[in-house]
Amino acid sequence: MRRLLRVAALVLGSAALLVLGAAGAASAWYASERGSRCAGCHEMAQFVDEAHDSAHRNLSCLDCHQENPRTRLRHIRAHFADEVPGAIRLRDVDVLQMTSSCRRCHQQEYAAWRAGPHSTTYRQIFTNSAENEKRPLMEDCFRCHGMHYDGGIRDLVREQNPPGHWRIIRAGFADQPTIPCAACHAIHSRGSPEAKPAARISVAGPVLHESLAFFDRREQMHFAAAALAIPQLYDGPKPLSMSPDQRQAICYQCHAPRSPDAGSPAALRGWGTQAGSGDDRTPMGVHEGLSCFACHNGHGENARASCKACHLRISECGLDVEKMDTTYAGATSQHDIHWVRCVDCHTKGIPRTKHTLAAGGNDQMGKLRR
Repeated sequence: MRRLLRVAALVLGSAALLVLGAAGAASAWYASERGSRCAGCHEMAQFVDEAHDSAHRNLSCLDCHQENPRTRLRHIRAHFADEVPGAIRLRDVDVLQMTSSCRRCHQQEYAAWRAGPHSTTYRQIFTNSAENEKRPLMEDCFRCHGMHYDGGIRDLVREQNPPGHWRIIRAGFADQPTIPCAACHAIHSRGSPEAKPAARISVAGPVLHESLAFFDRREQMHFAAAALAIPQLYDGPKPLSMSPDQRQAICYQCHAPRSPDAGSPAALRGWGTQAGSGDDRTPMGVHEGLSCFACHNGHGENARASCKACHLRISECGLDVEKMDTTYAGATSQHDIHWVRCVDCHTKGIPRTKHTLAAGGNDQMGKLRR
């Protein structure tokens, strides 16, 4: 009996060593020639070709994609068992792991993202009782928060007693970000490695990177910012000047306006889609025509210092624009910087300055800015 047990242990040990050796060999195979060996499996050839034509062409697959023995064996089994899905995509856990890989090269961008609102977690979004009372949780929440999540609302959260209180039931997801890097970037997109621009950005215009692309949960694919539309919005019956900055087409995928509600003045009078409806923040008033990126940093969304970038040069009122009573300085203020007008602050009339005099006087300038 003992001899039989020793033989069984030897067989099992040898099998384990073979498995570990195969996994190690697979890891070395994947990493060789900057991941070209991954294309040995025909289903991966497309992704390897795309990566080698992208801005990340000098990296190997394992520089971005984390792997372990379980993952390697899962891939090998699926390949030889012919169980490869028709459309290969990363799992939600793979996307979250890849986000930490981005940090190794893009440290500044990563730090800005972590400090900004787009790093909000599943716990902050899906267990917010106040928000859940206003709008019930539904599958469409994943369109902007957790677009890579595998599963539905019932797989993620469960309502607790008393009603209205929720908790995350998916293990390990409570403090994970709902908007990881891959929400707005397609790392395999065509492009060249980052280099110093040939001309100043202020002269050449805003940079539209090929990797800037929105991941659509329904289609399970990225759509490049250059291919997305910037909507035409209205302030009442008046069409607004829309910034042509194509980067903000990404913003409109989540910060989107809503069609006029039935019975609303806009619907009854046949006006177009109104700015400021839904979660839209299209500038009106004195900031009409500005791009989202004129004030917001693309990763951190911090706009705190953006006012002085313009108002130090052109403002003559003597007010500290960073301390003005906007909605971001006081909760009771009606002066939202997205649609503030001159008359909102200058309730007794716009001061006469050399600019207003050149425009034909205070009354005429007031009409222009209303």
